[in-house]
Amino acid sequence: MQNNTPSQKKYYSPTQMAWRRFRHHSLAWYSLTFLLILSIVILIAPFILEKIFRFDYTITNIYMRFLPISLAHPFGTDDLGRDVLARILYGGRISLSVALISSLSSLLIGTAIGAWAGYYGGIIDSFLMRLTDAVLSLPTLPLMILLAAVDLQKALPESLSFLMHGNYASMIKLMIIMIFFSWMGVARLVRGEFLSLREREFVIAARGLGVSNKKIIWVHIIPNCVAPIIVSITLSIGGIILSEAALSFLGLGIQPPIPSWGNMLTNAQDYIRSSPLLAFFPGLFILLTVVAINFVGDGLRDAFDPQFVNKA
Repeated sequence: MQNNTPSQKKYYSPTQMAWRRFRHHSLAWYSLTFLLILSIVILIAPFILEKIFRFDYTITNIYMRFLPISLAHPFGTDDLGRDVLARILYGGRISLSVALISSLSSLLIGTAIGAWAGYYGGIIDSFLMRLTDAVLSLPTLPLMILLAAVDLQKALPESLSFLMHGNYASMIKLMIIMIFFSWMGVARLVRGEFLSLREREFVIAARGLGVSNKKIIWVHIIPNCVAPIIVSITLSIGGIILSEAALSFLGLGIQPPIPSWGNMLTNAQDYIRSSPLLAFFPGLFILLTVVAINFVGDGLRDAFDPQFVNKA
């Protein structure tokens, strides 16, 4: 006996549809896989080297300088006899940490400023957007170089000066600089979303029910802005990695003995002719990571774009 009941069409939630579209974006999918593998290796490998093999990436050995690629040293050794692969892994942890922390911090700042400007409008909107435009108009790289040369330990009050002590002071200063120059794009994006959403029926209904403005902003409107915010912040991570590498290359970013991909390039520039691999490997990891992040950002943008719904 045949079953003539027509098969039911399968429906997907917006999140499921976005995930299906992202999976169909081959470059984005492979890039995400690469980034996940790289992140796992960067997180686990240094721990294994330090805790299990008692390996210290800061130990120097002048008798092992510029060793070629081998099983013992897959990427060779540098001018002080340190293993390049180990420094790449530790440096990747620093570079990615700076990018992620700076991106998330700028996300929070930009979302708050854009939400207030877009929801309240009027004088608040004008002031916050003029502030945003003023920061956007600043010459980014020259000002980054200028701020990186400033001794923040003297500029901070005594209660906060402890933050700028120790080996990680340069890392904290670099993150502050990155956050200062990264929140504007998110603020303008969120403001635009709020201008289009604040007069929608669900917002008007929430106001009619006596819901506070704070709850309307963070509970009712912000969740509807998540998709473009995720895309924007993903694309900004690659730019922050490049900025960190540029400042570290100029000697104004992460300072030794802490390795980063940028300051590894700085150390390698004196030996670019005799040992080009010292510059090749950190440069390669910067290139692959930034390209992969940009591909993931493009894939997320296509996945969340409504015009791609019918292609899933």
